[in-house]
Amino acid sequence: MKTLLIVEDDRSLNKGIALTLAQNDFAIQQAYDIASAEQIVSSIKIDLIILDINLPDGSGLDYCEKIRRTSQVPIIFLTANDLEPDIVTGFELGGDDYITKPFSLMILRARVMAVLKRASSRGGDKFTLGPLSFDFGRLEFYKNSEPLILSKTELKLLKILVTNPGMILGREQLIDKIWSQEAEFVDENALTVAIKRLRAKIEDEPSAPKHIKTVYGLGYMWAERPNL
Repeated sequence: MKTLLIVEDDRSLNKGIALTLAQNDFAIQQAYDIASAEQIVSSIKIDLIILDINLPDGSGLDYCEKIRRTSQVPIIFLTANDLEPDIVTGFELGGDDYITKPFSLMILRARVMAVLKRASSRGGDKFTLGPLSFDFGRLEFYKNSEPLILSKTELKLLKILVTNPGMILGREQLIDKIWSQEAEFVDENALTVAIKRLRAKIEDEPSAPKHIKTVYGLGYMWAERPNL
């Protein structure tokens, strides 16, 4: 069952949306400000957020930007701000859809279903291996159910390794893929540092790694095949 979070300070509208979406057998969580939304998001897995922009304790745009630092959970903005610059900003900050008030609850439900369908098509970005769980679509990474915070470089490195299990990846090859156009200006030590930091986060014993193996003189390899 999918869990949806409605962040809307108009209580009657919040309730109306909840009743409409509950007909599709969604589990519904309701919040009336950013503070309560953050509590909910930190305690349970949310599959989609319907987010008002003008909230009592801040801007939904700012909250969306904060969410996008660690998660790709689908977000639909729901707001009276119907000016073109507002809509563009909503998408630029990572919104998946933007609905302006007033609106039809039936159309909202259809657009929620469309966003969830698009999100589910990214399922090929999920990998599990024992206590490790990586969801590159949502940018959610866990070890023993505890969240892992990865830098952009660590994220790129991890994805290259995990999607090429058992394959020896040369140092130059990794540098080129991770740093792209800046690769020729990157010190080789940068890759060594990135490997060391990533191992520290995912390995039980970073000095004796099980997952990210060093193939001396050649490069690195993800040693085990994860489950999709």
